Amino acid sequence: MLETKLFSPFLLGPLELRNRVVMAPMTRSRATGSLPNEMMATYYGQRASAGLIITEGVSPSPNGLGYARIPGIFSAGQTEGWKKIASAVHHRGGSIFMQIMHTGRVSHPLNLPPGGRVLAPSALSAPGQVWTDAGGMQDFPVPAEMSAGDLKDTLEEFAQGAANAIRAGFDGVEIHGANGYLVEQFLSPVTNQRSDLYGGNVENRVRFVLELARRVGNAIGRDRTAIRLSPYGAANGMEAYPELEKTYRYLAGELGKLGLAYLHLVDHSSMGAPIVPPSIKRFIRAAFGGPLILTGGYDRASAEADLRQGAADLIGFGKPFISNPDLVYRMQFSRPLAARLDKTTFYSAGDKGFTDYPFFEEEAVSV
Repeated sequence: MLETKLFSPFLLGPLELRNRVVMAPMTRSRATGSLPNEMMATYYGQRASAGLIITEGVSPSPNGLGYARIPGIFSAGQTEGWKKIASAVHHRGGSIFMQIMHTGRVSHPLNLPPGGRVLAPSALSAPGQVWTDAGGMQDFPVPAEMSAGDLKDTLEEFAQGAANAIRAGFDGVEIHGANGYLVEQFLSPVTNQRSDLYGGNVENRVRFVLELARRVGNAIGRDRTAIRLSPYGAANGMEAYPELEKTYRYLAGELGKLGLAYLHLVDHSSMGAPIVPPSIKRFIRAAFGGPLILTGGYDRASAEADLRQGAADLIGFGKPFISNPDLVYRMQFSRPLAARLDKTTFYSAGDKGFTDYPFFEEEAVSV
């Protein structure tokens, strides 16, 4: 019988992960007032058996709080609140990275604090609408094109947010460069129509991302800095473009030179987006050269297969972790996954559908 790789340890820089299962980042909208809280500490602590937890997207800036009730990491109170979450995971033997996410144009003033601004590489609105607690569904507004000063401030906000995360006890940070948010908005000519050094050709469109990775790496150490990418992702108005493969080939190679902790590549085809061709996953892995996480529609069998074939070092699981806080146990010992998954509570404000899903032993007793 072949040895299982999914549940074997993995050395990620200075971190010894107990298994290769990653809890992928998922927005859950429980941070009222953008403050992390005890409920969130319970939620992440319940799932600490994962080899690595990556938190929901956390804004480094008042300008990046595009959704209702997403948390921040730019104030002393937020930093203090995150300490409880890092401690809850570490107390149970887990490791945790904070995903730092600026939503860019995927935002609305009603979701921002006083003085917050909707910013993007270019003054192009995202298609569709966004939920606001204050006014219900609202059309995405036209963002302000970021000035040279805005660019400088945003780079500093990311670096300071990363430093705050480490101060709160996190093992590292993951820069959110996927899902159509600010970082990916710079990468794509669909959303980046600048005429300065940050727009135009591939090298210019990648410039902001590389400067950001360097700034964060210099602030906290490159072995504690990672990035998430989603080529062919269709979220938030992203579209394929002729230079897409060239863009990601160049970006992966340049990121590889920085010696980052890992690259997290997400394939949203299980949610209706175009599939990321295996050839792209292979050339990104080769160009980056460091640890790779693959996420997107995995179960135990497909995760094991990709690990054995050398397609990735770690595998991310998203929605299964919502209703299965003990997902690692259930997969490892072939226990059935929870039948209940309440989608109406994915982004609601309370405990329901967040911390009330039972562990397998509790579930078995209640049947």
